[in-house]
Amino acid sequence: MTPQETRNERLARKMIKNLERRNFKAFYCHTSAEAIELVNRIIADGSTVSWGGSMTLRDMGLTAALHNRGTLRLLDRDRAADRAEAAEIYLDAFRADYYLSSANAISEDGVIVNIDGNGNRVAAITFGPKNVIFVIGLNKVAQTPEAALARARSTASPINTARFDIKTPCQADGICHNCNSPESICNHIHFLRNSPRGRHTVVLVGENLGY
Repeated sequence: MTPQETRNERLARKMIKNLERRNFKAFYCHTSAEAIELVNRIIADGSTVSWGGSMTLRDMGLTAALHNRGTLRLLDRDRAADRAEAAEIYLDAFRADYYLSSANAISEDGVIVNIDGNGNRVAAITFGPKNVIFVIGLNKVAQTPEAALARARSTASPINTARFDIKTPCQADGICHNCNSPESICNHIHFLRNSPRGRHTVVLVGENLGY
């Protein structure tokens, strides 16, 4: 193994122990392909599945792989005809068997941090779907929950405002201004410290995924 791979193995091993202590189910996959295979094994045929607006899930090919299975009922907002249909998918996702997400950041001791504009993603993570599966690249690991929040606000959020061409101060210069802009996408800040009833699974991936 390369030094990077060795470090990733050791970090993932430690984080899995920390996540399990918080009642999460946790796994480590070296590659996106391994992660796709694992998630497909976890999700049984006939399940209803939905996900948030994660570039990680799309870019790694997970959402396409789920569509290709042909044995799942998928609630995919990207295929909605209009905003009204997308809003219905947001609500239907609360009744899903599985909800998929990534994270804006995760601390080494297992606290998952997400920031939302509309709040549909953090709402589903918190309550509703029977199971939640996170797929998180090790590039999103921060030393502490406070550092994870800083990463979410200073790295993920400015990139997402650029992706959507949203007119906020961070879109202009790439720096978080702790703004109250009408177009702010940092309206809901969510810390997931423990998994109630063990409904959350975390799949750590030894690649740079998402923002």
